[in-house]
Amino acid sequence: MSAAQRPQSRSPYVSIDRADWSDLAGSSSLPLTEEELRNIRGLGDLLDLQEVSEVYLPVSELLSIYVKQAQLLHGNTVEFFGERAARTPFIIAVAGSVAAGKSTVSRLLKELMQRWEGIPNVELVTTDGFLYPNSELEKRGLMERKGFPESYDRKKLLEFVADIKSGKSEIQVPVYSHLTYDIVEGEYVTVTTPDVLIVEGLNLLQPPAPGQEVALSDYFDFSIYIDADPKNLEKWYLARFAQLWSTAFTNPRSYFHDLTKNLTEEQAMDRAQGFWRNINLINLRENIEPTRSRATLVMHKGDEHRVEKVLLRKI
Repeated sequence: MSAAQRPQSRSPYVSIDRADWSDLAGSSSLPLTEEELRNIRGLGDLLDLQEVSEVYLPVSELLSIYVKQAQLLHGNTVEFFGERAARTPFIIAVAGSVAAGKSTVSRLLKELMQRWEGIPNVELVTTDGFLYPNSELEKRGLMERKGFPESYDRKKLLEFVADIKSGKSEIQVPVYSHLTYDIVEGEYVTVTTPDVLIVEGLNLLQPPAPGQEVALSDYFDFSIYIDADPKNLEKWYLARFAQLWSTAFTNPRSYFHDLTKNLTEEQAMDRAQGFWRNINLINLRENIEPTRSRATLVMHKGDEHRVEKVLLRKI
């Protein structure tokens, strides 16, 4: 049964299973090679060309339709009001839990979208750069709540997105290092008025913070939530930690390097499980998962990061 034939429900979403969703790719050719995909794929993410073709190519085409319609609406509105307002970037949010694969999805959509006609400039920013530095988190007693909403400079993040939406160019974003697990002092990336900006992060779809009248999500034109069973998320988190244990963590500059000197691998994995249960799972339950219903599109993953179902908000 196609999505259009399914009975209507009170849900704000149309539920489309993988088979029906993959049909939407039609005859569109896959614009990525295996080598390009290898550079996009995140650690522990088993994304392959079939998954790209059947799931993410239709997502990118849908997004391109939204972008082009927004551009058309802007042109019509400008003509109606007799103004000459510059077109502002179309902002896409990619949210979800730690280990859900947000970074891989965001990098992939960036590559796919900028290959659609009329969308030449797509940029990607992660909210990691808006985390408070570790020194500030320690001062506030928040190191054990890193990734929770209060661990971010939410005012600065909101100002950044507002500036992007107002058409401001040459905006600098702080750089976060996953190796040192901290903000890199004095280092920035510059965002220069893209056609599309993809913003990736844990808590993007939160309602307004205390004392704020607007939420970050008020500035998004389209939002995606990467959904998965917490048991799968834990499995993926631990698998990634195990890979990092024998690679990045061996680097003396790594924040977690001391673990490789002071703990056995088995002890380190026990510690990682504690990180998941006492930090990441709590953050998921309290802050991230409750925002899922605010997304425009929900992509539900099953085993091995394979998308089983897509929920698209009804128009």
